[in-house]
Amino acid sequence: MEFSELNLHPELLEAISYMNFKVASPIQEQAIPHILAGKDIIAIAQTGTGKTAAFVLPMLNMIMDHGHHNYTQALVVVPTRELALQIEQAIQGYSYFTGANSIAVYGGGDGADFTREQLAISNGVDIIIATPGRLISHINVGHINLKKLRFLVLDEADRMLDMGFQPDLLRIINALNDKRQTMMFSATMPDGIARLAKTYLHDPVRVSIAIAKPAAGVKQGAYVVHEDQKLPLIVHLLSDPARAGQIIVVFCSRKHEVAALYQKLKHARLNVDRISSDLEQDQREAVLQNFRSRKVNVLVATDVISRGIDIDNIDLIVNYDVPRDAEDYVHRIGRTARAEKKGEALTLISPKDQGAFKRIETLIDTVVEKLNVPEKLGATPEYKGSSQAYGMAGEKNQQRGGGGKQRFYRGKPKPNASR
Repeated sequence: MEFSELNLHPELLEAISYMNFKVASPIQEQAIPHILAGKDIIAIAQTGTGKTAAFVLPMLNMIMDHGHHNYTQALVVVPTRELALQIEQAIQGYSYFTGANSIAVYGGGDGADFTREQLAISNGVDIIIATPGRLISHINVGHINLKKLRFLVLDEADRMLDMGFQPDLLRIINALNDKRQTMMFSATMPDGIARLAKTYLHDPVRVSIAIAKPAAGVKQGAYVVHEDQKLPLIVHLLSDPARAGQIIVVFCSRKHEVAALYQKLKHARLNVDRISSDLEQDQREAVLQNFRSRKVNVLVATDVISRGIDIDNIDLIVNYDVPRDAEDYVHRIGRTARAEKKGEALTLISPKDQGAFKRIETLIDTVVEKLNVPEKLGATPEYKGSSQAYGMAGEKNQQRGGGGKQRFYRGKPKPNASR
């Protein structure tokens, strides 16, 4: 379905055309008509499916119908500052010809940032995109009155619950008027999300886009190693001359692991930086800018950038450890091979992570190729997951556990926003 078939205002269609979008994604095609009809909605869709436009476009359309007022009409609550900024950028692009305005409200800044947010909120900005903690700070000091709010969006609701934001979310929701339209977007549907939806959504329409398999352009591989082999292996991989100049993201599951690995890779003279919630907001923005501009080509990160952050032309994703949730694997490797390009994803599997990786292979319905570990790193454990070694058969491969051939694949200005 084309956007022109979705009964959107001409001004929105003009902005969409400037961004070179023509055909709506499945989540947009299914969600937008229900939202325009005033329905509460719970949408299960992963990052990369176009969910931002699925709620931004109909909200903007209805704000245009209603006109600008001196109060906030829409609130989008998100788990991270990076996602808040990305959604604000998308809104700025889509609203370019509409007159609607927005502001991202997030922690980590100084007093001047808080004052700027306070002024915009007091003047009745149309759309607020906020992280829970910062929004509650404004509520606590009486800067914001959300009793006339028309639209509430909870984006990446499952991630907010994982991060411990449920008490904050309940406090925010209880500060709103009951007659609002509520939209909940989540990559998964855990029990906590189901309870939240049952309590706070009115007769919601459910839209579910099955979790996508990794893009066809992603070449996946894995190394089965002991825990103490992971560091020398990743240094070996990233130091390969064939990877010179490649844009690489290395994912760790915990922020203290990010800090430790960053120091070790820096000691190995790699052009590396790191990003996690331990950094202040201005530091995180500087790191991402340097990475986007290729001043740094290796970025060590937590899952804070596995969802909702657009960084183009990433050549390689390395899972330094196996993600705790199988869906997070799809989110992580979805950072590469975007827009039908090619990319590579490698995972280091220690013995304690083999069960988790087996669940990943089940989820994506794919047996990921197990690659040979360099002999200089010593003997490796046997993989006891859903598959054995690929490539050269024989006793040596089974003992080494990695199997297969060792391979290294090479692999207001004009509106501009992420879909």
